[in-house]
Amino acid sequence: EWWQAMVDRGREGIDGLFVHPTDDPAVMAGNGTIGLELCEQLDAFDTVIVPWGGGGLTLGIASAVKALRPGTRVVAAEPETGAPLSAAFAAGAPTEIEFERSFVDGAGGPALLPGMWERARELVDEAVAVPLAEAEEAIRLLAARAHVVAEGAGALALAAALRRHDRCVCIVSGGNIDRDVYARIL
Repeated sequence: EWWQAMVDRGREGIDGLFVHPTDDPAVMAGNGTIGLELCEQLDAFDTVIVPWGGGGLTLGIASAVKALRPGTRVVAAEPETGAPLSAAFAAGAPTEIEFERSFVDGAGGPALLPGMWERARELVDEAVAVPLAEAEEAIRLLAARAHVVAEGAGALALAAALRRHDRCVCIVSGGNIDRDVYARIL
C-alpha cells in the first residue's frame, strides 16, 4: 500500500520511484532515528542544533527528541546568506527573502518548501542565522580538534552552539565540500 503511494508520486513521464530528499515522510522518519539514538545514548542535553536545508533532517530529529524529551529545545541553524526559517519565525509566517549563494551550499535558500512551516513551528523552538565567518571557524575547529571534514552546512550547528551556554548536541551533517574551498577556509 505505502509502496504504491510512493511509486505513484513519481515524475510525470518517468516510470519509477521518486523519493524527495527532504519533504518525504519516510525520509523524515529515517532522520528521526538520529533523535532516537541521541535520547538512548546521552543522559542529559538541553538543546539539539541541526542545520536547516530543506527541513527534513531537522524535523525528523525534532519529532523523535520532542516525543521522548519534550523539554529539549530544537534549534535550526541556517546561513545568514539565506535563512528563510529564521525569517518565518521573525514574521510569524513564511516569507521570501534575499538569497546569496555561498560555500554553505547544503543549506539556505530564498523560501521554505511548502508545508515545512506548519511542521517547523510545532517542533522547532528557534532558528538562527549563522554568519559565514562563524561557519568557516566551525569548519576549522572540526578539522583541528575532531579531525572531521565538514561542509559548510554541516558546520552550521557547531557555529550556532559556540554562541550558547547550555548543553548542546550538534548535528554535523555532511562532508561534501570542494577541496579548493576547504583549503582556503583552513
